Amino acid sequence: MRLTQQEIQIIKSTVREVMGEKASVWLFGSRVDDSKRGGDIDLLIETDLSEPRERLLKKSQLWAKLQLRLGEQRIDIIMAATHSEKQKLIEQVARETGNRL
Repeated sequence: MRLTQQEIQIIKSTVREVMGEKASVWLFGSRVDDSKRGGDIDLLIETDLSEPRERLLKKSQLWAKLQLRLGEQRIDIIMAATHSEKQKLIEQVARETGNRL
């Protein structure tokens, strides 16, 4: 995994702060592969927020705080409802190939 322990802690604590204690975060994409270089930080956030508008607002807040705390980075955030029966393909791939932080 190509994140430092400090970056992992910043991501985890910021997700908890913005999304709540029950939120889970997964790192997926190229940053999971140690043999690759560069790439953006792809995050899947599982939350129990059911209202789409609220999830969008929280996603924006999370992205802004991560930019401030990690420095300017390319960060992609996918939001998923914890108890959703319909999983999008990207959510499945993130869970299957990613690492839970």
